[in-house]
Parts: sequence; C-alpha cells; structure tokens
Amino acid sequence: MWVVTIFEKNTVRMFEFVSKTEANNMLASVKGSAILSFTK
Repeated sequence: MWVVTIFEKNTVRMFEFVSKTEANNMLASVKGSAILSFTK
C-alpha cells in the first residue's frame, strides 16, 4: 500500500493507494509539504 501524507498548518492528512501511479498523481497535485511512503 502506498501512502501520501500531507502536512498542513495544524493538521496531517493521509491517503492510501493500491498503486504507486495513483499515489504519484495525488502527490503531484499537492501544493504544500507531502511525502510518499510504502507499507505492507
């Protein structure tokens, strides 16, 4: 599972994806700080 974590002023949001392609598409649209990680 791929996870995109978005860091905002006072919150942290996490989105889960099955494919890396979907996660990368989401990550590309984020305008602030974010990371992409993989977990089993």
